[in-house]
Amino acid sequence: MIRVLLADDQALVRAGFRSLLNAEDDITVIGEVSDGAAAVEVARAEKPDVVLMDIRMPGTDGLEATRQIGAEEALSEVHVVILTTFDLDEYVFEALRVGASGFLVKDTEPVELLQAVRVVARGDALLSPGVTRRLVAEFASRSRQPHASTELDVLTEREREIVALVGEGLSNDEIAERLVLSPATAKTHVSRAMVKLGVRDRAQLVVVAYQTGLVRPGWLG
Repeated sequence: MIRVLLADDQALVRAGFRSLLNAEDDITVIGEVSDGAAAVEVARAEKPDVVLMDIRMPGTDGLEATRQIGAEEALSEVHVVILTTFDLDEYVFEALRVGASGFLVKDTEPVELLQAVRVVARGDALLSPGVTRRLVAEFASRSRQPHASTELDVLTEREREIVALVGEGLSNDEIAERLVLSPATAKTHVSRAMVKLGVRDRAQLVVVAYQTGLVRPGWLG
């Protein structure tokens, strides 16, 4: 069973999500909270597979709660999905940087929400290529130019090339097609790069690509 924690300050939103998720044979809602502090407490106690986290809540907001969950080694298997009203929420990029596995807009179709929970629960990032391109380019273009970084020195040239393509929003299949590799080989390179860079998932790999200047959409003019 995929165990899900709901964190949203609107009771009706939580009720809707709970009803939808509990109707599935492989998903169960193990708790619901109305603020970020409570989300962190329940995450520590219950270690859910997925936390659906509203980014805007009173008190401790979803961003701070995500940061706290992402910083705890004991919660490394807890995957946070940010819920937002707008698909380019100003805090979404920061949430991905501090450990979120992806994000969903609240008017997502029910079937897409269910698919998202399953995708994140198995350790994949919830970032479609189109969303990655729009989201990261939007925020990276506003950021200051990155400083020279030795962070990528642990990667082979092929791995650097593949991380750059991940940063551009390409899926494993698209990377395989671009570099004339098998999808399995592309996935292996992505996984090795994640291990070497110490990132939790593909979402943080995208962030690293931008923070280190490997991909720089706004600065190249």
